[in-house]
Amino acid sequence: MTPTTTKFSGISVIIPAYNESKGLKKCIGKIAETLNISGFDWEIIVIDDGSRDQTYEQICCLSQVEPKIKGISLSRNFGKEATMLAGLEHASGDAIIIMDADLQHPPSLIPYMIDKWRTTGTQIVHAVKRSRKEDSALKKSIVYCINQMISNLGGINVNNSSDFKLLDREIVDIIVHRLPEKARFFRGLTSWLGFSEEYIFFDVVNRQNGKSKFCFLSLIELSITALTSFTSMPLRVVTFFGVVTLILGFFISTDAIWSFINGHSVSGYTTIVITLLLIGSFIMISLGIIGEYIAKIYEEVKARPHYLVKASVGVTSNKYAWVSP
Repeated sequence: MTPTTTKFSGISVIIPAYNESKGLKKCIGKIAETLNISGFDWEIIVIDDGSRDQTYEQICCLSQVEPKIKGISLSRNFGKEATMLAGLEHASGDAIIIMDADLQHPPSLIPYMIDKWRTTGTQIVHAVKRSRKEDSALKKSIVYCINQMISNLGGINVNNSSDFKLLDREIVDIIVHRLPEKARFFRGLTSWLGFSEEYIFFDVVNRQNGKSKFCFLSLIELSITALTSFTSMPLRVVTFFGVVTLILGFFISTDAIWSFINGHSVSGYTTIVITLLLIGSFIMISLGIIGEYIAKIYEEVKARPHYLVKASVGVTSNKYAWVSP
């Protein structure tokens, strides 16, 4: 069942929010102020991803003051990828901008993104991180290595990428209606499409309120989703492990036979133990890699909805609506 929307000639801004009640009013106020001077009709759709605070209540209060501010409350926490999809499904503008609720994505970039879209005909405008002042050196190094691995193995450029993007209506329709997979990596999907792209660079500022909800484990999980969604290269690593084990076994067997022919006792307890540990490690890693792909297949086969809508304000959406698989 697909939520219905009435398209209008304007800009839609999608804001995923999880426990952002403290800073949401300030964030939406700055975005609305920027949109008011843009000369376009606009709407702001805030997607509450099962927050445990008063995020949705805050959205409802803001919507009563300004009807262009709309909200959707998901039945539970489905994750940012599902939350962004819910926003794209309900957005009705000619261009859709996705940005975070913590003001780390500066609203001042919105006019430049719209100008790129209007004047050049670009269908995807990426806001690319120039720097992250608040991150530690360790986190920066880990993020860099993961982005390089995804970019090199997956064939998509995600270096310094973020979810802060402007998408043309055609791109949104393709993502919503033509790409039905459950395990989504939004940053990769927009690059994978192959449509015209432009880049705007920005510096990430400190959060205005609270702490980031995105932890190291979330980063690893997102990285695994990205790799398994865009490349089968990890599966080839299993074959590589098999070849390495075969070569290792060949040399050890040759050494044992040579010692036997020359009448020497076959020694090498340490060698045998190390070999067994290496082979066991290769087997476990291989099973883990294969298991990740099987898990993704399992998620796709179940064909459960990407998200469920519990309540909404200002948008046309059936209760407990979902995006058709």
